[in-house]
Amino acid sequence: MVRAWYTDASWLNVLNPLGHLYEQLGRWRRSRIEKHQWHAPVPVIVVGNINVGGTGKSPLVIWLVEQLKSLGFSPGVVSRGYGGVAAEYPLEVTESVDAKHCGDEPLMIAKRSLVPVAVDPDRIAAVGHLLDQHDCDVVISDDGLQHYRLFRDVEIAVVDGQRGLGNGRCLPAGPLRESAERLEEVDFIVSNGEPGDGLPYDSVLMNLEPLSFVNIDTGERVDVDQSRFEHAHAVAGIANPTRFFEALRKLGIQIEEHPFADHHQFESGDLRFEGALPVIMTEKDAVKCGHLDIDLSALWYLEVTARLPDSFLESVVDKIGIHPPLTMASNDD
Repeated sequence: MVRAWYTDASWLNVLNPLGHLYEQLGRWRRSRIEKHQWHAPVPVIVVGNINVGGTGKSPLVIWLVEQLKSLGFSPGVVSRGYGGVAAEYPLEVTESVDAKHCGDEPLMIAKRSLVPVAVDPDRIAAVGHLLDQHDCDVVISDDGLQHYRLFRDVEIAVVDGQRGLGNGRCLPAGPLRESAERLEEVDFIVSNGEPGDGLPYDSVLMNLEPLSFVNIDTGERVDVDQSRFEHAHAVAGIANPTRFFEALRKLGIQIEEHPFADHHQFESGDLRFEGALPVIMTEKDAVKCGHLDIDLSALWYLEVTARLPDSFLESVVDKIGIHPPLTMASNDD
């Protein structure tokens, strides 16, 4: 189905009436919910998308957290916790929490950003938890563009530059949760990679830059420029595995591809391959593999960082409407 969405297969035309119905029901739902929005006492930045599946939201969330921290803000992150089921909510995500309970992306964000992260299908409850338990002055919602009960001060929609909006239709006729016109309403559109013809709107370019390979067992880090990997198994349980495989090839590594479904819960057998080649996976996949009964010393993940224009950060800070704490402190001096 996904392949059909992004190649505009003609047989999808029979689903157009259902796609139109889905779009109209979404508009009705939004208009009803927005009448009862909850306004948090601190600015809320929503990083989401209109496509089904991943587009690169989490790297952007991590980048925003790092940049806001550098300006003196105390950000926190909320998420639905997709792929995880907790005994009770809200659940605060720490390094010791199992991804089965919180989801892989929130755990990755918590490990990388070292800021408070809370998951709850009810984003309002998650925000409330952060504000009760931590001194957060800005909240970033990882996903949640369609969670309209939570008022947002800034909306950022992320689009996969390679795949764009597919055939531009709503579910089930296409990959969209809302019509493409929804992008005209958000504050910023960020393209993960150079946008193609499938994105008919102006966007901010985000590139994911490989930094290092990190060993899952020992934590050893090897700079990508000093990589000793020539041939490896490449494992990716993400929405667009091809992007990850291409990144490894650009680093000069011959790979054996092993794509899995997005948010796949790995078992030991998934990573047992013939031969003695190392296994390289995404950071999102790695947070789910530390407990597996295999030789973890052979498992590595590729750490990447997002690169965006400085002007984009300045625009986001202007939009949230509060002065950066470090700027205020320097002015006081």
